[in-house]
Amino acid sequence: MAWNIGANDVSNAMGTSVGSGALTLKKAVFFAAILEFSGAYFAGGSVSETMQRGLLHTDVFLIDPTVFILGMCAALLATGIWLQIASYCGWPVSTTHAMVGSIVGFGLIIGGAEAVQWGRFLPIVLTWIASPVISGLISYLIFSILQKKILYALNPIEATKKLYPYLTFTVFFVFSISLMFNGLENFNITLSFFQLILIAAFIGLIPACISYKLVKKVKAPDTYPHFSPSRPQNIISLEKAAKHLQRVQSASVENVHDKVSNLASEIHSLAQSLKKETKPLEKASEYKTVEKMFVYLQIFSACFVAFAHGANDVSNAIGPVAAVLDIIKNGAISELAVIPSWLLAFGGIGIVLGLATWGWRVIETIGKKITELTPTRGFCAEFGAATTILVASKLGIPLSTTHCLVGAVLGIGLARGMPALNLGMLKEIILSWVITIPASAIMSILMYYLLKAFVFQFLIGS
Repeated sequence: MAWNIGANDVSNAMGTSVGSGALTLKKAVFFAAILEFSGAYFAGGSVSETMQRGLLHTDVFLIDPTVFILGMCAALLATGIWLQIASYCGWPVSTTHAMVGSIVGFGLIIGGAEAVQWGRFLPIVLTWIASPVISGLISYLIFSILQKKILYALNPIEATKKLYPYLTFTVFFVFSISLMFNGLENFNITLSFFQLILIAAFIGLIPACISYKLVKKVKAPDTYPHFSPSRPQNIISLEKAAKHLQRVQSASVENVHDKVSNLASEIHSLAQSLKKETKPLEKASEYKTVEKMFVYLQIFSACFVAFAHGANDVSNAIGPVAAVLDIIKNGAISELAVIPSWLLAFGGIGIVLGLATWGWRVIETIGKKITELTPTRGFCAEFGAATTILVASKLGIPLSTTHCLVGAVLGIGLARGMPALNLGMLKEIILSWVITIPASAIMSILMYYLLKAFVFQFLIGS
């Protein structure tokens, strides 16, 4: 199960970096291996508790705990098989969808509707809808700011130099808070919220100061295409001029109103026609320099996503295992099993192995087939997705990493306009999401009866 999570879901963490060219596949696997394991080990406990006890009423299984053991094993097996199929086909499906569907599926067939904790299940379903919207909105806002402040600035390189330290501080500040919020409890360390903020701010200041020194050394190219009328800076100025003329139009009368209206319409049309010519200019030397500067931020944000993914999705593999081991050890179903550190480490190792062997299949879909990515776009997508995932991980909500990342990439595409999106690929991805829940639930039921028959035959034989 953990291996298949790595093969399918870890592509969400590194797909944008590979797709934009910020990382090679080998480097992506190396960085993901460290951060995925760290996230699983240091911050994987909260969501694991939800997966092992939060979806079913265990009272239904008190008479025969073996049924619960077989059900959890069936859920693991069914989800692993479904993810194997999806990874082979290159579908970026949600492992969280699959595992929740599998657990609820066997719960319904064994204990009926009353066996499912619908009060916990329905909010989880809502997060599957809300998470791509939230991460997409965050990414959209960040990229819109970068477009306005950097890509459409009169001097993009100088604008990047000014904004880069602040972006670096934000990334490390949020990452540090998330790490301490989720990981310190494993070491029995208690800090106040104010102390956490101070420590995170100090950690963020160090790389921010380093980046300030480094970006000062970046030299602008010798030539700038200032002569081109289709530069993004000129287009944004034309659009602003059109908006100002519209205000004048609303406050004017008769002849002046008509003249201003025609002028505003003409300027707007000119801006739209020039927009079609801007794509080749993204390859101009000044924009290449900006994208190179953002490569490092994208790598940091990719590590951010990898840590967040390890923290949230390791629960899909070890949550049911923790429940089974606890029943075997105590002979009964307890309210909450303690998740041993070795089990968190075990899940983290499985995820890393899955990425290293089969992760490239889904990386191609995420990184190249939804929208064209560059380091600036990839950074915005990854930071938006990681922030959403880590907040949910702290709250113990098992949301879909796939939904968050695809939503974030979609937000970047929308910021560039609908033509920038591959709507055909999006339809395929959404269809795979819809199929995942019923497919994993049905497969879980089949696996349960197969395991039950196997155990029955084993007991007769013994």
